[in-house]
Amino acid sequence: MTDDTERKAGTTSRMRTMIAAGGGLVLGIAICAVTMFAMMPKMMLTVHESRFGTVDETCAALEKAIEEGGWSCPGVRDMKKSMAKYGVEFPGEARIVELCKADYAKKVLTTNPEVLTLMPCAWGVYKGTDGKVYISGMNMGLMGKMFGGTIAEVMGGSVAKDERQMLASVIAE
Repeated sequence: MTDDTERKAGTTSRMRTMIAAGGGLVLGIAICAVTMFAMMPKMMLTVHESRFGTVDETCAALEKAIEEGGWSCPGVRDMKKSMAKYGVEFPGEARIVELCKADYAKKVLTTNPEVLTLMPCAWGVYKGTDGKVYISGMNMGLMGKMFGGTIAEVMGGSVAKDERQMLASVIAE
């Protein structure tokens, strides 16, 4: 082989290697993105079975746990009644239990007023198709990490910790 032929063969080999590496990188990024997209909904919400048999009992227990945890419960919204006002029939029991700790809210809103839309915190309480009562909520630990900064400190730290403590007496686990 001549020097010119060897050089062309070496260049072609390097180009193939670079194309393969670039293709592998793009494929890896695509697989990672699809996996994250598929898993995020399950990761963003937490669902726990209630130790109580009715939505009313569960809501009452949550209100008590909220107050005992040093938080306030601004309200419990009955979604079935709310929808009925607009002529929409909802067959199941569904409530939203709101909870707020003013000190935490102030700390977050002072630096990040745009997250006001996430306040107050809330838990959904509903009767599942299996007849059991469930409590759903946002995964505050993950939510805080996604935002970073003060939100991570407060929502991902203090709020997530307090929520775990308040739910401990209400969930079946």
